Amino acid sequence: MDQGARDRQGSDGFSSPAARERTVSPDRILSAVGNEHRRAILNALHSTSNETLSYDTLVERVADRVRDEETALEPDAHRQRVRTAMHHTHLPKLEAVRIVDYESDTGQVAFVGGELEQDLLALIEAYDTDE
Repeated sequence: MDQGARDRQGSDGFSSPAARERTVSPDRILSAVGNEHRRAILNALHSTSNETLSYDTLVERVADRVRDEETALEPDAHRQRVRTAMHHTHLPKLEAVRIVDYESDTGQVAFVGGELEQDLLALIEAYDTDE
């Protein structure tokens, strides 16, 4: 690993605060949190004591919170759909705006957003309801 990569990664394997300093536009952040699945991911991470969960635990929590409105899928099929969408769509989008770090080697997902993201979550949470 080169020195630059080591500087961007903290001792816990996640990005250091310096690496997370961003020039990501507010529009990209709003777009990232504008999806129910991504908000469920952020809420699940933010509600844990260290804001880190295993990928499998995160899938379970997101699947429990987000219901498939199109069809009445069996729970296993619903969880598999959530798992696939998280891996291919939602986590990459949240990583792109530096709100989460997903370490596929360890299976850990961490909330690394700052005050802006926390403020957005607090504002949006009042409108998100479990139905």
